[in-house]
Amino acid sequence: MTEIGLPEHVRVCLFDLDGVLTPTALIHAAAWKEMFDEFLRRRAAADSQEFRPFDAKSDYDAYVDGRPRADGVRTFLASRDIELPEGDEDDPPERETVHGLGNRKNDLVVRKIRDEGVKPYPGSVRYVEAVRAAGLRTAVVSSSANCRDVLVAAGIEHLMDVRVDGLTAKELGLRGKPKPDTFLEAARQLGVGADHAAVFEDALVGMDAGREGRFGYVVGVDRVGQAEELRKHGADTVVTDLAELLGRRA
Repeated sequence: MTEIGLPEHVRVCLFDLDGVLTPTALIHAAAWKEMFDEFLRRRAAADSQEFRPFDAKSDYDAYVDGRPRADGVRTFLASRDIELPEGDEDDPPERETVHGLGNRKNDLVVRKIRDEGVKPYPGSVRYVEAVRAAGLRTAVVSSSANCRDVLVAAGIEHLMDVRVDGLTAKELGLRGKPKPDTFLEAARQLGVGADHAAVFEDALVGMDAGREGRFGYVVGVDRVGQAEELRKHGADTVVTDLAELLGRRA
């Protein structure tokens, strides 16, 4: 056993970005809320219905966290029995289509990152540095098309040997979480099978991906008080900060 909290058979670590390496999950949740609330308020007024806002905790966790952007739009709208045209990927943000709403949300995220900046979780940086010092290779796996911008803004791009993000998924035709495709691609690029890779995720759909992909170890990162749900969805262990794994034997 190692003292980085992982079984000996693990040779590479696959880290989600938002909520695991950086607190940008909070930025994403705020952007989803701002976009959906504007849309829902306008729709409620047009239909003379009561406005029911997007919940940045329960709705975010259940319907959009960890999913590719368009999937998040579709899943949340389906929860409210709302159907919109798919539209095109380059739809302007004011267009009421699945892609239009997704692009509006992305514009808000980019603005918030630019205005507020990004700092990584200190415990995550310590842990990734320890993992690399122990000889394990690392990858970031994210559904975000802004992944590299966030890594650069947070000053941690140099800690990742491989990046598989929303742009990679589009280029290679990979299915997003809860399917394991992006994690499997990262393991492949690092030269190992899933059984020799550890997945680090804070989203329930990320846990589902880890379980379906049969990865060698799955670490749930509980930033919002959902430890039991992370375990139910496949986490082998749950921590509130990656630094908790330092000095621990799996």
